[in-house]
Amino acid sequence: MKSWVLERKQECIAVLLLLVFVAPLFILGGNSHIRIHDNLDSNMTWYRVLLNSGNYLAKTGTNIPQMLDGFAPRDAFDSQFVGIVWLYAIFPTPLAFAVSQLITRVFAFIGMRLWLRDYVIKDPKQKYITIFVALAFALTPFWPSGMLSTLGMPLALWAFLNIRKGKKSIWNWLILTLLPFYSSLILGFCFFLFLVACIWVYDIVKKRGWNWRFFGSMVYMSVLYCIVNYRFISQMFFQSNEPDSRSAFSLPNNSFLDSIRLTFKNFTIGHTHDQSLATYVVLPVILLALIVMLVKKDWRGQKLFLWLLALNFVLSVWYAFWWWGAWNPVKEQISIMRSFNFSRFHFLQPFIYYGLFALALVYFAKKGGGWKKLAIISLVLQIGVTFANNAEILYREAGTPSINQFYAKDEFQQIKDYIGKPQKDYRVASIGIHPSISQENGFYTLDGYVNSYPLSYKAKFREIIAPELAKSPTLREYYDGWGNRVYIFVAELGKNYLFDKNSTKHIKNLELNTQAFKDMGGEYIFSALPIDNAAANHLHLEKVFDDKQAAWKIYLYKVE
Repeated sequence: MKSWVLERKQECIAVLLLLVFVAPLFILGGNSHIRIHDNLDSNMTWYRVLLNSGNYLAKTGTNIPQMLDGFAPRDAFDSQFVGIVWLYAIFPTPLAFAVSQLITRVFAFIGMRLWLRDYVIKDPKQKYITIFVALAFALTPFWPSGMLSTLGMPLALWAFLNIRKGKKSIWNWLILTLLPFYSSLILGFCFFLFLVACIWVYDIVKKRGWNWRFFGSMVYMSVLYCIVNYRFISQMFFQSNEPDSRSAFSLPNNSFLDSIRLTFKNFTIGHTHDQSLATYVVLPVILLALIVMLVKKDWRGQKLFLWLLALNFVLSVWYAFWWWGAWNPVKEQISIMRSFNFSRFHFLQPFIYYGLFALALVYFAKKGGGWKKLAIISLVLQIGVTFANNAEILYREAGTPSINQFYAKDEFQQIKDYIGKPQKDYRVASIGIHPSISQENGFYTLDGYVNSYPLSYKAKFREIIAPELAKSPTLREYYDGWGNRVYIFVAELGKNYLFDKNSTKHIKNLELNTQAFKDMGGEYIFSALPIDNAAANHLHLEKVFDDKQAAWKIYLYKVE
């Protein structure tokens, strides 16, 4: 009874810490500081534009009129079955983001707790480790628009392993049913399902038996993902009337040594979209446990630990060597290997790292004495690391604008009122700030950040920025070899799109093909910096806008 009460107290402490972690998002609302890269600069705006476009439920093959002069495909964005878009339909942007964070972290905690308790750490004396490792995992800085793509994997694995063992429960099937609506197939779960399929094949070879219920569960979840992601599948495989921007992606050219270095960088630091925060505590503890196991010669009793460690390292090798130039002859022959990023098996790494962390802590805790103290201290330190990486702390200290400062609603309302025409009647583009800002404020843009769009539009837009690309090999390769950011690049600025109102920089030698801009319907440029040679580019400074609540000072230029 005492152990049950203690366990409930520990769970309550963990839940309380989780709620404290997400509380700033609810308390500060639009004044909270969050990730910009692949978040405020793209996905969060996409949801709002998608909902406002009138094309949220449009048939496949249609376009979104507000982005890329109406050439942004509807199917390049999440389908109407993806749950995070529903949140943006119900709540204002800051609250929708906060609710999504809460949902994801709660189910990450539940899933990791269940997986560790039932399949990794079965010693009832070590339940506190399963609880607080689950908490640390749930507080990792996942890619926000991925939802449960990485943090939902332990919950899905728990359900699959239950079905594999013949456990009959409606919860297993409910989990497999709901997860596809709140996670991404291409940014996580297609790789996870491959891992589960490997477990099924292993059972066939090892046990000489076919677990058809287990197989059926994989098929069931895969079919649901295909339904939820039908737009992506349609665009990828069935809409081949015109080449898209992905078909022009340049092939990587990393050397063998570059790939070796990238292997160890990924293994120790991770990837921006699936940060496990393993560098400072988790990985050293895991490696120390490995060393002690080898020295004490008791590694034979730690097979799961060794298998998971080997798997995580192999995932880093795969990620790094996907960019090895030696692959290029194969990728040139198989188009999907060029347009689809198969390196993303690294999305499996965070939950594996925390499984390894739990195993290492239990290994030390069972030794007692100073080793047990080391385990407890390590657990506390890792939770401290996750709190230190809370978005509000991380991005506020970095000087990143808040949500409200970034989108600058009042300032762009002033710009809209000054122009005085319906926004759909003219086109704009931005310099020195992300186009998502003007899009969030209802402007129709020639520029934008889109994962897939017609290759012909990429070439057409390139005419505007060709003189600037000619000055910078880096920007030229960035646009020509990738090009998801269809931005007005300026060689003087490089790949910097966050010049706030405190910047003293001027654009001194801008060279744009403003005739091409005008021919595409472009009338205005929103620049975060003054353009000293505006007249040489046939640009007239209309007015400077500087709202105290905005992060930007906007120089409104009109094409003459």
